Amino acid sequence: MQKLMTNSRITETDAVAARIGGAYEKSGPESDTRLNEMITDLMEKRARLLEAIKRAKAESDLEEKDEVRDNGLRSLVYLVQGFTHHPDPVVKAAAVKVDDVLDRYGLSVTEESYSTESALINSLLTDLAKPNMQESVAALSGCAELIAALRTAQDAFEQARIAYEAEKAQEGTEANASTLKKEVTDVINNQLVVYLNAMMLVDDAAYGAFGRTVAEIIDENNEMVKRRRKKPEPAE
Repeated sequence: MQKLMTNSRITETDAVAARIGGAYEKSGPESDTRLNEMITDLMEKRARLLEAIKRAKAESDLEEKDEVRDNGLRSLVYLVQGFTHHPDPVVKAAAVKVDDVLDRYGLSVTEESYSTESALINSLLTDLAKPNMQESVAALSGCAELIAALRTAQDAFEQARIAYEAEKAQEGTEANASTLKKEVTDVINNQLVVYLNAMMLVDDAAYGAFGRTVAEIIDENNEMVKRRRKKPEPAE
């Protein structure tokens, strides 16, 4: 039985551990207390790894939502700036009025901290929603739609930030995903694989079915890792 390749991704290691746990429930020898302790330890570490993955996912989602609202603000600014050169004096005057509001904030807000950017974008949206701005906004084709899209993107970011902060609150007491991946891999490679290799030689009737299933799970993962070696690695 091969060992799990240590350069498996964090999510792949989590999946292997989960599949091993499921295989043990189906075909593992229940009378072996030592094996049961290994599986219990593996599942406990896998549970902690899964929580760490959730925290990392929440952070990634927050970054994606921030990029969406940044792009929304850029689209709005560029649209209005384009209208300031419109040949129709009415449209041009409306664009200048809206542009004056946007210019008070500028695209530099996208470089601020999350909290500062949120405060500034909310303030911008409030200014653009004032009654004296509605006629000018309506005169610019697509402007109202982009303002609404920016509001939607801002609301989505705030929801993502709430989820991120909830996960982040646990980070001070929880190990990160990379550390937990190593712990899970260590249980699989240095305990479970070593033990099953020995016990399958001693009592194949009792350990063979489970051992071969574990071997297949690890082999499938390792083959996937090997095939990926020639391809560019995406971020974890």
